[in-house]
Amino acid sequence: MGIHSVHKENCQICLQEKPLDQLLPGSLVRGGVLKIIKKEHKDWNPDAYICYSCLNHFRADYVQDMMEKDLGKLDSIEKEVVKSIENNLLLSENLNEEYEKQLTFGDRIADKVADFGGSWKFIIWSLVILSIWIISNTVVLLWKPFDPYPFILLNLVLSMLAALQAPIIMMSQNRQEERDRMRAENDYQVNLKAEMEIRALTEKMDLLLHNEIRRFMEVQKIQMDMLNELRENER
Repeated sequence: MGIHSVHKENCQICLQEKPLDQLLPGSLVRGGVLKIIKKEHKDWNPDAYICYSCLNHFRADYVQDMMEKDLGKLDSIEKEVVKSIENNLLLSENLNEEYEKQLTFGDRIADKVADFGGSWKFIIWSLVILSIWIISNTVVLLWKPFDPYPFILLNLVLSMLAALQAPIIMMSQNRQEERDRMRAENDYQVNLKAEMEIRALTEKMDLLLHNEIRRFMEVQKIQMDMLNELRENER
């Protein structure tokens, strides 16, 4: 044991002994979260402590109640938001890394082909090759062209190229749509969690402001009583 022992207290919900840096005084729990706690634990004591894991559990229940009132039955995406609040996890992710991990070798080849097929480099190289092909079969190899006019072999090659390139580009586009869908879902979850957190924080601030105003009025009443007593004593 060290020279300085860590002071510990029991959480009145899970009854586990924990250090004070993992506990919160019950008097600081207010608003809708407090109502849910009192509903499940009739013996709630504001002078005791509650650990942050138990507090996050009740905060998640409170957020879920708010979301169900606004959105109705929650789907899998919205349930993940509630779970992240309960476990105190971040929802924002690096989707590019997650997306790259899921790509197969064929997917990477398809993306490379799609990137090259949609660039000026592809257009320039195509024009160069077509020009060489046509010139070779009309000028250079005038007496024995391997693909005489109307260039049937060239048409066959271009048709095969288009037939292969089109589905590869569609594969890449479909994966891009999947990436956009993942990004949209993640943005929705982050925004929804932020909105719920802000609403809970706003409610807590309103409650604190109300309590401060009430205390101020009580102090002002005491001061008025003291002033009245002083005036009476002067008389």
